[in-house]
Amino acid sequence: MLSSEILQLQSKLSHIKEDSHLRIFSGSSNPSLSQEIAYYLGTDLAPITRKQFADKELYIQIQESIRGFDVYLIQPTCQPVNNHLMELLIMIDACSRASARQITVVLPYYGYARADRKTAGRESITAKLVANLIVRAGADRIVAMDLHSSQIEGYFDIPIDHVYGSPVLIDYLANKQLYDLVIVSPDMGGVARARAFAKKLNDAPLAIIDKRRQAHNVAEVMNVIGDVTNKTAVIVDDMIDTAGTIYEAAKTLRQKGASQIYACATHAVFSPPAIERLSSDLFAEVIVTNTIPVPKAKQFKQLKVLSVASLLGETIWRVQQKSSVISMFR
Repeated sequence: MLSSEILQLQSKLSHIKEDSHLRIFSGSSNPSLSQEIAYYLGTDLAPITRKQFADKELYIQIQESIRGFDVYLIQPTCQPVNNHLMELLIMIDACSRASARQITVVLPYYGYARADRKTAGRESITAKLVANLIVRAGADRIVAMDLHSSQIEGYFDIPIDHVYGSPVLIDYLANKQLYDLVIVSPDMGGVARARAFAKKLNDAPLAIIDKRRQAHNVAEVMNVIGDVTNKTAVIVDDMIDTAGTIYEAAKTLRQKGASQIYACATHAVFSPPAIERLSSDLFAEVIVTNTIPVPKAKQFKQLKVLSVASLLGETIWRVQQKSSVISMFR
């Protein structure tokens, strides 16, 4: 690291240490990421007591005075989603009742985001419902990473900073110096994400997986728009859940002549049978971030987990210093 960069980082950390009215609290869903973020900011996680009653009700108590403080609550609402969401709401309420000056909820992963619009009658838009719950609980600001769709930003009636995990993924891929690269969107809905990803990788060519069902009870036909023959294909998505979409996309790319296939996603949800699909010989590497913790039982040889602690830590610092967040991603 250059001496100027070291001085800049030291100056940044000193601001945080001197800011005696900032506190960072961690929920139980990803304490290791919270600890990394606190370390980046040169501070410690604030003390909090978390208990469960016999019937599994949650109890939260803040263990120091935060009257007039700016607090940041770090809690991805990952599996078990309902427990972690309820814990977050109770944490917000506890901080509000403790007279915190401003409560910023840091959501590395936003659960219930996939139901973000009505596609049929008599269904809930859970992305909006959860946003309402968080705001009503007492949150003043949101920091979210790679929301399932950008429209979710509009579901919050409070300021929101939408951070993207792509800089971490792109830096990693750029350092690998992969030969003859093509960026692949696994479906039509992810084209904008893949195009932005490709632009950051020296305007790499783009390919799209086009899925079409010719009739009811007839298997989908998978076509590839773009040239992938003898190329290194990188499939880009916001999350990997059961890995069905990415797995089918990889099989199609292999049939179309791709020489190597990489899968990239910010959120490693990894619901069964994701591990069986991703650990197949289709993939040279599966690259994700640590917005969601990946336990040992879900790890496999092709898996690479990158940390987004510096991105989220930098965002928190800029929010606290009232400087631009958007500029750091351009």
